Amino acid sequence: MSTANKKMNIAYWIVVVLFGGFMIFSAIPDIMMNPDAVKMIHDDMGYPMYFLKFIGVAKLLGGLAIIIPGFPRIKEWAYAGLMFDLISATYSFDALGKSPIEWAPMFLFIGLGFAAYVLYHKKYKTTAV
Repeated sequence: MSTANKKMNIAYWIVVVLFGGFMIFSAIPDIMMNPDAVKMIHDDMGYPMYFLKFIGVAKLLGGLAIIIPGFPRIKEWAYAGLMFDLISATYSFDALGKSPIEWAPMFLFIGLGFAAYVLYHKKYKTTAV
């Protein structure tokens, strides 16, 4: 393995673990119906209560799917679902009239997701050769 491939592999794992870890840890309060999560998603945003556990389980499974090696087709769906979750949450905050200071940090996680996806494809391309 060349030095460039090693560096790319290290960058990939750092970014994927950060992004996947964020999604997994953000899923736990949703699954456990944490009062803060209920207030934000149900009370403030107006989503139904059943949506909270659903989105929590989806984020947990998606986070695990991108961290666990292999399963390229499942990873594609997981990245799509996780990005849809983050972009939808950002839009929901904006639609509620929240200040950009409150929802702009979401772009950090969206960027981390895009970086993980791009690095995943670079890693997959170098190992498939």
